[in-house]
Amino acid sequence: MNHSAIAPELAQAKADGLHNIGEAAQLSGVSAKMIRHYEGIGLIPAAHRSVAGYRLYSDSDLHRLRFVKRSRSLGFSIKQIETLLGLWDNRSRESAEVKRMALDHAAELAAKIREMQTMQRTLEELARRCHGDDRPECPILEDLAQKH
Repeated sequence: MNHSAIAPELAQAKADGLHNIGEAAQLSGVSAKMIRHYEGIGLIPAAHRSVAGYRLYSDSDLHRLRFVKRSRSLGFSIKQIETLLGLWDNRSRESAEVKRMALDHAAELAAKIREMQTMQRTLEELARRCHGDDRPECPILEDLAQKH
């Protein structure tokens, strides 16, 4: 059995349009550490390997990494991204499911935004009540010490 037919030399792999992990990171915008992590948790398929054991990524792999990166930038969880990747891979999917996921996620984000705005207003109000001088009295610390 010709081992190099299964695992090419790095130079041949590059000539065939494959990329090592550093190139994949640069081209996809996903760090090498995160690529290894996504591979380790099964979010992306295990990379092909060169004879010397270097990870090799195809343009299709890079496209998948960019999909994951964009999904993460929109705040989707790893579990949600797994589902989205499954839908992306399934050409017979119904777009209604994808739309539902996007709208559900948008609603979750809206709830988090409202919660954070409430926290912001509370902190601003506490800071407004604090003299911010050399006296020890501090409404901010008093509020934090209270049972809520």
